[in-house]
Amino acid sequence: MTSERTSESRIRIDGEPPEESALPHVWSECVGAGRANEALRADWQRQFTEAVDTLGFRYIRFHGLFHDDMFVYRESDGGGFGPNAPLASPAYTFSYVDKVFDFIIESGARPFVELGFMPRELATVTETLFWWGAHCSPPKDMDRWVELVTRTVEHWIDRYGLDEVRRWRFEVWNEPNLVPHFWTGTKTEYFELYAATATAVKRIDPELKVGGPSTSVFVPDDRYKGEVEDRSATHETAAADDVDALDWHPVWIEDFMSWCEARQVPIDFISTHLYPTDFAFGADGEAVHLSRYADATFDDLTLLRKLIADSAYPDAEIHITEWSTTPSSRDRMHDTLFAAASITRSYLQCAALADSISYWAFTDVFEEGGAGIGPFHGGFGLVNENGIHKPTFHALNMLGRLGDRLLLATPHGVLTRDSGTSAVSAVFFNYPEDMALKAIGSAPSYEATRALAGRGPSRRIRHSIGGLEPGAAFLVEILDWEHGNPAEAWHALGAPLNLSRAEHRYLSDVADSLLRHTLTVPDSGVLELDLELAPWAVMSLRQST
Repeated sequence: MTSERTSESRIRIDGEPPEESALPHVWSECVGAGRANEALRADWQRQFTEAVDTLGFRYIRFHGLFHDDMFVYRESDGGGFGPNAPLASPAYTFSYVDKVFDFIIESGARPFVELGFMPRELATVTETLFWWGAHCSPPKDMDRWVELVTRTVEHWIDRYGLDEVRRWRFEVWNEPNLVPHFWTGTKTEYFELYAATATAVKRIDPELKVGGPSTSVFVPDDRYKGEVEDRSATHETAAADDVDALDWHPVWIEDFMSWCEARQVPIDFISTHLYPTDFAFGADGEAVHLSRYADATFDDLTLLRKLIADSAYPDAEIHITEWSTTPSSRDRMHDTLFAAASITRSYLQCAALADSISYWAFTDVFEEGGAGIGPFHGGFGLVNENGIHKPTFHALNMLGRLGDRLLLATPHGVLTRDSGTSAVSAVFFNYPEDMALKAIGSAPSYEATRALAGRGPSRRIRHSIGGLEPGAAFLVEILDWEHGNPAEAWHALGAPLNLSRAEHRYLSDVADSLLRHTLTVPDSGVLELDLELAPWAVMSLRQST
């Protein structure tokens, strides 16, 4: 621990007293996962425990709370042979949900509850997407949906206590603008589902926090202006020479707030998903992949904050309940060093713009398209299915060790102080200048990602930090192409589809072998930081203990 003499009144950055400001740890507020049933797996639970203990995640969000494989809503009882026996009235069984929520809470985190999807026996349309056949439709009977939500929330209050459940967030559905996949109804039908759900939650206790609309991405056209998606409105977008010159805007959010305001429906938070990618459909019907510039998330959040501030809900929290470099669970870029540099840059740039930006997702134990093929298949996770740390895991770990007070912000990193201990820490990165603010994009194969390895140049990081305790030791950790890059090591092995136990151990060692050295504060109390960061490198500085 630093001496009490190391305080904000003594610290000097590059010879000057810093003008401190808050640094919210928006990256650790919440993290995503695939679906509720996956949380019953032992490997999922081991990896989540590590994510909470090491990365400090406070909430977790996932799909499928009410899916058939959680057995919450029951209109019949099956014995395994012959037809199911109808029940006189619906039964609500929470044993599977209790196992998941008990584990989350005992791990030190809390659920960010996504209320969905529809149980088969309540769904108007079944098996709309995913390997596991999610039912993403309006209910056959809204009163029964409300009863399901009410019984579930009341059960949680009975089990965990009202004070605990008041600290949760209740999000209504997931990406209902994506018809007919995540929703088979209209925009207004989703708003009606939201109103019925929010009213039911608030009827239980007015202090419970509810929000939506949990829509997917920003768009530069009017495809979602009507009740359902109009793909003809995307033709000009697909043909655009420069998609970054278009006027990107959020989906449904202004309509959602206006609709709720007119009916006095409560909104405690606005949720949406920010992926810096999109698809548009040309006049020939072909899908065109769109990749936006590196500052897209920052600009989208800046606009979103203004829209909410000017609305009838200016105090609504902002929760980005899914975010990553792309929304594909088969994008090989997720496995790379390039993704680590990209998310570090964006998180530091956007730290003050939202209440949470939930990385999607913490693990490759994620079965929307079935299990991935091979150990590095482009899954969303910070760790792969085997628990091997990807570079993004280390990037989040470095961010998590920052203090809560910002001493210096640069385009390439930050210096911080912990308000409790006064410990100084830093994270810097090299998002190469010759990217010219181009995003890393996506890649269908690992080999295709390697084209970015030649970007440059290196970047020199030089700062003096005064007011430190003489003799104090600071640990420097660097993540770069040669250190902490398991997908590249896997590629060098010939990209084996199934790892041997020896290969697993080897890649785990590679993943955690960052470049490390120690700096000692001289008698002057001034630490001179002078480092050359290779392209895509991410580094942290923290006091040794």
